[in-house]
Amino acid sequence: MSLDVDYLVIGSGVAGLAFAIKAAEKGSVAVVTKRERRESNTNYAQGGIAAVMDEQVDSIASHVRDTLAAGAGLCREEIVAGVIREGPEVVGELVSWGARFTEDSGALSLAREGGHSHPRVVRADDMTGREVARTLVKAAEAQTGLQFLDHHMAVDLSLDDAGRCCGAQVLDVASGQLLDVRAGATMLATGGCGQVFLHTTNPEIANGDGVAMAWRAGARVGNMEFMQFHPTMFYNPGHPSFLITEALRGHGAVLVNGKGEPFIDSLTTRDIVSRAIVKELQENGEPCVFLDATGKDSEQTRRYFPNIYRHCLAMGVDIVEELLPVVPAAHYSCGGVYTDEHGETDVPGLYAAGEVAMTGFQGANRLASNSLLEGLVFARRAFAHAQPLHAPRGTAVQLESIGPAYVAAELTEKREALRRLMWDEVGIVRSAKGLDRACLQVEYMQREIEEMYQRHGAYAPLVQLRNLAIVAGLIVRSARARLESRGCHFNADYVERDDSRWQRDTLLAASSSL
Repeated sequence: MSLDVDYLVIGSGVAGLAFAIKAAEKGSVAVVTKRERRESNTNYAQGGIAAVMDEQVDSIASHVRDTLAAGAGLCREEIVAGVIREGPEVVGELVSWGARFTEDSGALSLAREGGHSHPRVVRADDMTGREVARTLVKAAEAQTGLQFLDHHMAVDLSLDDAGRCCGAQVLDVASGQLLDVRAGATMLATGGCGQVFLHTTNPEIANGDGVAMAWRAGARVGNMEFMQFHPTMFYNPGHPSFLITEALRGHGAVLVNGKGEPFIDSLTTRDIVSRAIVKELQENGEPCVFLDATGKDSEQTRRYFPNIYRHCLAMGVDIVEELLPVVPAAHYSCGGVYTDEHGETDVPGLYAAGEVAMTGFQGANRLASNSLLEGLVFARRAFAHAQPLHAPRGTAVQLESIGPAYVAAELTEKREALRRLMWDEVGIVRSAKGLDRACLQVEYMQREIEEMYQRHGAYAPLVQLRNLAIVAGLIVRSARARLESRGCHFNADYVERDDSRWQRDTLLAASSSL
């Protein structure tokens, strides 16, 4: 089976949908999403969109400085300045599409988060991602010529004889049937890869599929060692992960140990806070630390953070009266598929935006709430640049899906072993020996998984495990090569930042060796 469209969008987060809405004004669009169209990393974002909305109290220059400081020397300054200048426009566009953001006395209520000099985070209480996803899905559904392929997943990108991306092979997860989607321009907006680690705030779909597919197609990837760990995931063993937004600390909540003692400036950047928590846990042998919001106005806390308050209360913790247990977890990949200022990758016709991309904006460490901003801006840029040229190619190959019972247990075992290895050896604090061990083990696991894929073909859990293993290998190779500590990457054997040797991106190509 085949489908011809002008634009193929892989992923239904903020970047993919913003691109799709605009593209639908010019041509036919197919949006591929692994589960329901609302299921994305965007939907789980609590904080907001960082943008300078009031230049009487804030400035573009200040936001640029804060972003560059967090990025630890690896941001492209011209990209940072350009994206931040577009911030008010993309927020205004969301409002025009129907987004409802929190207001205070008739004006946008702006929160302050860690690393920001001023309150500049546009939010919808503590459920900004959900509101943005709702807005974009509704706007996309209203577009004629735009179709959603829910419960489908891209398996591999398709290239023509000239090496141009011309669509993708897409798997119907339910039937096991492959659909050959032919497109003039393809947007990768598949989100992050947090599931490569044992503890993550990311949903189950965040397996790094876009990075793996682009890598197999010949695109470069960059800065994969810079995985940001969010300091505050609700510590609730046996239950699904739940992020505690940084805005709660911006509101005045303080990180304390089991004795109720503060041990870190709660508003410093995420990498510093996460390492401080790890150090505290190692020294005290405790399973978690705590956020203390009991000293703040109770009614205001409930009003500003209704979702967090209700969720924690349902789990037995009243955050206005009790300490909230938290631990760090893998949260955001600052690296990804390398793009230019338009969002185009090394593969002609293939664009990337959002967490899957490395645009030069995030550098070595993302500033809080800059991610939705980046995704929206690069979606606009990619659409403006894309020229949907069609090229002929062959028909799809029909593969049969294997029964889940046949390999399900083996896949689960391998997946959990890979995730635990990455958490133990390539987590918040790394070491040279640990990275050496991880490199050898990941390479061995990649070979095993690839052999399984060649035997069994496009079975959805196996496709995702294959991608996860590829991304794990890229992260390990990149981390092993960087003999310093910078931003999200901390190596206990090289604790100093070394600008003379390492103030450069880590770029990998299929032919490169590190």
